[in-house]
Amino acid sequence: MLFFFYHSLGNCTSFTSMVFVMTKLTEDKPGKQILLLGNEAITRGALEAGVDVATTYPGTPASEIADTFSTIAKEATRQNKDPGFYFQYSINEKVALEIAAAASFCGLRSLTCMKHVGLNVASDTFMTYMYVGCRGGHIIVSADDPYCHSSQNEQDNRYFALFGGAPMLEPATPQEAKEMTRIGFDISEKLSLPLLLRTTTRLNHVRGPITLHEMQRPRKKGYFKKDPLLVTVPATARVRHPVLLKQLEDAEKISEKSPFNEIISIGKPKDVGIVSSGVSFTYVKEMAEELNMNVKILKLGITHPIHHTMCEKFIKSCSSLVMVEELEPFIENQFKALAFDVSADVKIYGKSTGHFSRLYEYNPDIVAEAFSKIFKVKNPFPQPVPSTLKAPRRPPSLCPGCPHRATYYAVKKAAPKETIYPKDIGCYTLGKEPPLEMADVLLCMGSNAGMACGFSVATDQKIISFMGDSTFFHAGIPPIVNAVHHNHDVVITILDNRTTAMTGHQPHPGTPYDGMGRPAKLIKVEDVVKGCGVEHIEIVDPNQIKNTTAAFKRALEFKGPSVVVSKSPCILLEVQRKRKAKEEIQLYHINQEICKRCKTCIGRFGCPALYFAEDDSVRIDPSQCNGCGNCVQICPFGAISAEEHQ
Repeated sequence: MLFFFYHSLGNCTSFTSMVFVMTKLTEDKPGKQILLLGNEAITRGALEAGVDVATTYPGTPASEIADTFSTIAKEATRQNKDPGFYFQYSINEKVALEIAAAASFCGLRSLTCMKHVGLNVASDTFMTYMYVGCRGGHIIVSADDPYCHSSQNEQDNRYFALFGGAPMLEPATPQEAKEMTRIGFDISEKLSLPLLLRTTTRLNHVRGPITLHEMQRPRKKGYFKKDPLLVTVPATARVRHPVLLKQLEDAEKISEKSPFNEIISIGKPKDVGIVSSGVSFTYVKEMAEELNMNVKILKLGITHPIHHTMCEKFIKSCSSLVMVEELEPFIENQFKALAFDVSADVKIYGKSTGHFSRLYEYNPDIVAEAFSKIFKVKNPFPQPVPSTLKAPRRPPSLCPGCPHRATYYAVKKAAPKETIYPKDIGCYTLGKEPPLEMADVLLCMGSNAGMACGFSVATDQKIISFMGDSTFFHAGIPPIVNAVHHNHDVVITILDNRTTAMTGHQPHPGTPYDGMGRPAKLIKVEDVVKGCGVEHIEIVDPNQIKNTTAAFKRALEFKGPSVVVSKSPCILLEVQRKRKAKEEIQLYHINQEICKRCKTCIGRFGCPALYFAEDDSVRIDPSQCNGCGNCVQICPFGAISAEEHQ
């Protein structure tokens, strides 16, 4: 079966794909086959199950699940039609989970999607939610990111299922992602438990054939029946915990009969077995066939709880067992314990034997190499010969015309050399690269301001932290309140580009519309900051570099917490607006007779539209220039000016 992979740091869905979604994904044509992303397939599965409420905080690799809901809802709104469901980009993952849980308590079907670190934010709700359970089916999608393509870690969220007591499914293909989502609602309702759907980047961003199923009608409105056992005081929790354990026993019985768990024979298998789950299974099956192996593969689609009887039977039928799963030995450790309990005479290969790594993503080559060593067969896929040539690094960079670059440049002009720059999650994190180098520490969403407070206690160095507007609403407000209450001497910068830029320009409370395309109350960042008690607030347009530099100097001189709100729309949205309005984008050129080759524009400002030509002159690439004009302001010799349109 052929799949197509693609990946980027931000939202991966193209305009063409969105048009495709609007015209194909909502069709009620059972049996029809279409190509969908794994993320889009999850949305389709929810629609087939009659989902009523979908919530999220956007994050790659999960973004397209919610973006697809948003696209469908916006198109329905444009046509004055009811999309059949309610969709929301929530302020953060915790709130997203709570909104969907409340809908579930009213008997509605809900889906909440987030990237893996988002479940950290939602975990306080998640852990207790498992105690009280749900009424309407509830799917919680956690999209893990092996290899950290767009994340600050590659944690394995399967342990959240073990930690919280959540039934968990792991799809291997887009078709399975769709079916697990659709059937998962039924399982969730049967167990009265939220269900964790754990995906990984390659599954989220693969495109594969999907067979459509009939669409169920959403319930739309439910009714909340009061129950004192939903109020988790200690006495309630003590009552609910045994219930959760019984529900997990019921989940194990469902696992035994589930079509998502199956044994597949390759060649003429005898007593050699392989256990795998998720996208790793596709590599296992492909390589077992390519290497002409005689093995039986236990594919686990329900990976928590695993069915002990089924797994014990499989263990006893094998003399050797190979465990293939990305990241942590989640299944491997359980099988080793089971093998010990049943006194099975079986050799288990996997991470513990060093044949597979706990690091990064797997691929067919990695699996083939491990199989060749374990089974002593020749690997027909030669490993590439290491090149003696080293290609130059090509780190991702801020877009030409990005207002964050202008903010950083102004800060570097205003701040002392030893200033500390705590950073946050967003495209502005790319300011860590030379020549700007405006990032010293980064932990998680909202940590910039909290770390700034800590540094103010620990050192006399100046501190200027940075967060985006979406991050501010997500997790940035509490540390600002903390800074005010304790009078920490910090400068907190909020980069307000009017969108959630890195994950695909989704709305947030600072935008005048919501995820369904409807008008929404715009909440100004500076108003919230003022309400938090901040006395020194500077509001700047970063494209006015001289004024922005002066504002940061004033903020640094203020004793106590100060906030600089740097307000300018994302340059991609601005270019889009100009093109829609048929406005010309002003281009710029460098007068080579005036240019002194001081390299300020490249060596200190670093706009990608500027480059060194073969004659060592500095030029502006018109195909990359977005017309911000900041290069005019930073050139010390006045060599850059606007091009005259003929």
